[in-house]
Amino acid sequence: MKLRDDFYWGNSVSSMQTEGAWNEGGKGKSVYDTREATENASDWKVATDSYHRYQEDFDYMQDLGMNMYRFQISWSRVNPEGNGEWNEEGIAFYDQFIDELIARGIEPMVCLYHFDMPLHLAETYNGFISKEVVNAFVRYGNEMVDRFGHKVKHWLTFNEQNISSMPDEGFRVAGYLTGKQTLEELYQIQHNTMVCHARIANYIHENTDAKISGMLAYQEVYPATSHPEDIRLAREFDEFLNHHYLDMYTYGKRPDSYLKFIENRKFDLAITEEELAEIRKLRSDYLTFSYYSSTTIDHTQVPAGAAPNEYMPLGKKDNPYIDTTEWNWQIDPDGFRDILNKIYQRYNLPVFPIENGIGVIEKWDGKHPIEDDYRIAYHKDHLLALLKAVHLDGVDVLGYLGWGLIDILSSQGDMRKRYGVVYVNRENHDLKDLKRVPKKSYDWFKQVIQTNGDYLLK
Repeated sequence: MKLRDDFYWGNSVSSMQTEGAWNEGGKGKSVYDTREATENASDWKVATDSYHRYQEDFDYMQDLGMNMYRFQISWSRVNPEGNGEWNEEGIAFYDQFIDELIARGIEPMVCLYHFDMPLHLAETYNGFISKEVVNAFVRYGNEMVDRFGHKVKHWLTFNEQNISSMPDEGFRVAGYLTGKQTLEELYQIQHNTMVCHARIANYIHENTDAKISGMLAYQEVYPATSHPEDIRLAREFDEFLNHHYLDMYTYGKRPDSYLKFIENRKFDLAITEEELAEIRKLRSDYLTFSYYSSTTIDHTQVPAGAAPNEYMPLGKKDNPYIDTTEWNWQIDPDGFRDILNKIYQRYNLPVFPIENGIGVIEKWDGKHPIEDDYRIAYHKDHLLALLKAVHLDGVDVLGYLGWGLIDILSSQGDMRKRYGVVYVNRENHDLKDLKRVPKKSYDWFKQVIQTNGDYLLK
């Protein structure tokens, strides 16, 4: 039960959930910078202040034995308007940031977009609904590859790209500010972001020795019962929300079911032959995904004629056979193993889970380490599932990156939802001193990493 000698152990974050410094270093505004605090959410102006404290965070990563860090370049930090002049101060920040990682033996993985559209592009063009924003993003991505490709060998374009297929989230993450939010517009955003990914991935393969993957938030959805309609909806949801993207990343083509759906709905997505040619060239060096939980779908809650994209908001049903977190994310390590298999056995590319973790409300007493045995149990169970996928199923797994292993703002800006093995001493409306404090899980994770997973079997 051994992992590969070059297995990657690490941490994943986004810029807006960590950096802060929203108006420093020449940074322009993103859509997050205008969002105000609410009762259970902070604003995004300070986050965990990693802009000023990243070396301290890197020291913790090095001490843990991590050898990869997946972070995001803030588009508006390196190009304040998104399609204007380059901010050399912002680019110099990331240049030093990357060097500090490499000096500690930590491989950088760069993600280009994690939902923080430059405000200028959102207000002027309504985000990724616009081909103007497609061109601006490709220009930005290629420039970052030119600047950093000689020392960054792992790249992602979009975090959880299939969120652009989800009607409850897709418009928000695309920088879409005004409009009717029609299904056709959602499919336009899907297409436009895939064109972006293809053009940048092809640029990387043609001009560097770096590797790139598409990334999705794999939606593990079971039929709620053995009813044939539950089974059909679960399969269609899997095809449209997961395999549509994986097929594109791997083969450069959309599934026929997806193409037939567009035809039957008479969607006009302004697709050009040049865009299709770029997509046909698309390949991935491995396949990455995030995974936190699973759920089930109940066909009795889904009206006839609903699109597969709409099945989950309508038909989601809790699974009575597995536990859940206080955020109602159901804990399912077997689902993790299932996904590793479904991706690898279908696409025969190395698989790389780059987000996994459990968010929990935690309070520090100011003195004693947080006793987070629940976090140890969560990661242990998921890593044991990964080991089974490798040794019992033959899956080629490149590594395992936890999400936010130094506490960060949640995706909704809620500091109460903590994923880290290191506590950051701030709350939603009280920044306190932002002190970093290892939890009990820190020492456990350190032993797992420094034995390359052998400690899991003790």
